[in-house]
Amino acid sequence: MTTAILVVPSEQRVGLTTVALGLVHALDREGIPVGFCKPISQPHASDTGPERSTRLARMVTSLNPPEPIPVSETENLLGHDRENVLLEEVIGRFEQAAHHTSAVIVEGLMDTEEQPYGTRLNAKMAQSLDAKIIVVTAPGRDTPRQVADTVEIIARAYGGIHHERMLGAIINLLDAPVDQTGHIRFDFSRAENGYHPGHEAEFRAECTRHWPQTFALLGCIPWQRELSAPRVCDIMQLIGAQILNEGQLNRRVTHVVLGAASLISSCQELRPGAMVIIPGDRDDLLLAICMATMSGTHVAGVLLAGGLKPDLRVWKLCSPALDAGLPVLTIPHSALQSVLYLPHLNLEVPLDDRDRMQQAVETVASHITLDWKEPLLSRIQERRLSPPAFQHTLVQRARKANKRIILPEGNEPRTIEAAIICHQRGIARCVLMGDAGRMHRLSARRGMSIPPDIEIIDSTQIDRRYIDALVALRQHKGLNSGLAEEALHDAVVLGTLMLQLGEVDGLVSGAVHTTANTIRPALQLVKTAPDVRLVSSIFFMCLPEQVLIYGDCAININPNAEDLADIAIQSAESAKAFGIIPRVAMLSYSTGTSGSGSDVEKVKAATRLARERRPDLLIDGPLQYDAATIKAVAQSKAPDSQVAGRATVFIFPDLNTGNTTYKAVQRSADVISIGPMLQGLNKPVNDLSRGALVEDIVFTIALTAIQAEQALERERNQR
Repeated sequence: MTTAILVVPSEQRVGLTTVALGLVHALDREGIPVGFCKPISQPHASDTGPERSTRLARMVTSLNPPEPIPVSETENLLGHDRENVLLEEVIGRFEQAAHHTSAVIVEGLMDTEEQPYGTRLNAKMAQSLDAKIIVVTAPGRDTPRQVADTVEIIARAYGGIHHERMLGAIINLLDAPVDQTGHIRFDFSRAENGYHPGHEAEFRAECTRHWPQTFALLGCIPWQRELSAPRVCDIMQLIGAQILNEGQLNRRVTHVVLGAASLISSCQELRPGAMVIIPGDRDDLLLAICMATMSGTHVAGVLLAGGLKPDLRVWKLCSPALDAGLPVLTIPHSALQSVLYLPHLNLEVPLDDRDRMQQAVETVASHITLDWKEPLLSRIQERRLSPPAFQHTLVQRARKANKRIILPEGNEPRTIEAAIICHQRGIARCVLMGDAGRMHRLSARRGMSIPPDIEIIDSTQIDRRYIDALVALRQHKGLNSGLAEEALHDAVVLGTLMLQLGEVDGLVSGAVHTTANTIRPALQLVKTAPDVRLVSSIFFMCLPEQVLIYGDCAININPNAEDLADIAIQSAESAKAFGIIPRVAMLSYSTGTSGSGSDVEKVKAATRLARERRPDLLIDGPLQYDAATIKAVAQSKAPDSQVAGRATVFIFPDLNTGNTTYKAVQRSADVISIGPMLQGLNKPVNDLSRGALVEDIVFTIALTAIQAEQALERERNQR
């Protein structure tokens, strides 16, 4: 039976949708099958497009929630005293969302001037769905005692704070800069984030002191400036500005600067993320902003007020900054009138701003406690490892491992950004190899700053001890000091040597190097683990519903039957190591005995060898891909198989098939593929696809850190 969890607001502007989707994300990454439903539409006065909550849920989750009941239909039914029919419609939508789930987060309504019946309908929905209830509130200017009292008053509409349905409350937007009416101010250019370490815990403790033990504070989510930051294009649309230079309209605006003072005073206000409003005839300020941009200050954009445009000669001088992406807008109003627009801006996440919504949802999920999740888990026969659950597990395990990972491609912008993210999230202690000055310039151009405690190594400065160590390792192959020094000018070789010497715990490369460039030094210096015949690879394919493993898609071109058996066993062990229950499908163009040929016979032999070596593993083949994944096909083609229809590990017969399939799935289904993760080396070295996204690199670094911890455990056990 699916549990309904109704999320209700204490008032408007509490971030109800963000919190509801954050709950979905928090449960999903714990492996709990969860759905989302906004049963009744509640458009905002400024909405002109589709219903927001459902669209945002589709944007940041793999769910496809049902369309809500339109507000016109809701009011028609209520107006004709047909509330029961309305609730039947609500239940129908809930049941659609509840298919194959243990819980459904149901977003409730809020009382507004247009829809004053929100709380009454929430109470009716809670009864009809037998829902657990979570109250969402935002403190604004209230004290913890006032927040606690507000929540208790809201709870009375649902049976009171002691009612068995009441799970607890979530406090959102703690320390947000708000005006007298409770609106978050957009003029937080001069208001630093009010949140300070420890305040969350203090606020939580003070609130819960006023509530019974049966009612919990499930989350206390601090306001973050970046999560309220609109893009330049959002401001442009809201105030009706025109484009003079399009540039990068997706830049985030975190500060507003009114550049009407002297040049020196205005320059002091120029910071990354600033939207600078200046009179259109202040050519001196426009030039200063462009110079700051070219010097590495990632200004969000410029708004020229008064309908005035710069002189063409000045505009030409600005061209380097304009070509680098600086947006320049114009508006007919004066600078003062333009500033007066800002407090009225709608800071809700636009429907096309996936990045901002995803960050907001992840922030909410990271601040929610799930002590109440066990009844939901008890209904699950086998916990589904969804992509959010898998990625969350990777990050947590990597943080715990606290490993030093070297990145030889430190001059590559994606690698720099991934290292900064890993540093900020505590995933690993990254070491960048390359030119420090170039790295800082590249990061500044992307609006980033390399933290001073990220280690940077100049790979052109070769320490004598590295030359001697490489000669000692490769002397039997005729390597002398001169050749060793030349080889070490390759950053991948130097990084691999540092790994072998124990100075770092793992290596990630491949964003600009080929697979051979990454793997060859590892095979020469790190070598294979004891009792390992070959090195192979797997990809973690983060499909919408679960994470699957594909192997080998990167290393072995045409493995024989014995090689395939080794790859299958290695991949099954990797699956177990990362929380995936291994059910191994040995893939072919034929299922069972339906086909013949040398390729099919190879897979049959590999399956037999793998089963003989590891009778404890579920391995079956040959299986066609559809028979391995789809239950209906499996029942027809392989009814007695314990793997068919539910495989989690897929072993391809050769590199041609594996590499083509993984890329087709990755690109066509728009899924994250983490890897290739190499299997069988003494120490972890992992390759990247040259088309890797920053997110791919981050998770590959996390994988490498976890592998390093596993390698350390193996070494301890062998002693």
